[in-house]
Amino acid sequence: MGDRKRARDDEFQSFVVGRWPRLMRTAFLLTGEQHAAEDLVQSTLEQVYAAWRKVGSADDPEAYVRRVMINAHARRHRRRLKEFLAPRDDSGLVHEVADTGDRIAQADDRSALLKALAELPARQREAVVLRYWEDLTETQTAEAMGCSVGTVKSNAAKGIAKLRAIPALAEMVTQGWRD
Repeated sequence: MGDRKRARDDEFQSFVVGRWPRLMRTAFLLTGEQHAAEDLVQSTLEQVYAAWRKVGSADDPEAYVRRVMINAHARRHRRRLKEFLAPRDDSGLVHEVADTGDRIAQADDRSALLKALAELPARQREAVVLRYWEDLTETQTAEAMGCSVGTVKSNAAKGIAKLRAIPALAEMVTQGWRD
């Protein structure tokens, strides 16, 4: 029995080490604050560890964990915790290195995007972050959010429309395409 527990612990540790950066990025985009993101990921992993036998044997453990994280964030949001998606001082943040094809990460002024995301209602923000930042399919996003694909499409479309209406973002995209 000790060997099985050790193997399960090793499997969980491998999962956490491999997925930590992506989970942190998603949590930061949902909460808008580095410490809140760390708390969200840690509390999510705490819940997942307790049920790792079930989670580890799931078809897609990462999707399962993402769903737990979305639910935990939604519970906190329902309690009316104030979120600050664009902190006044980002000097303590760990900045991600841009992928060569990731236009958003390459943008010099990410604060405009973060401020715009902060203005979106929670469900629209979740849909936009999961679909377009995390590059999940509509089905994966619906599973993570616990809703239908139609709801994902609606929330994502409304969120993107609101983001497109913000002049600073439109200017950023236009400049990015000209460069």
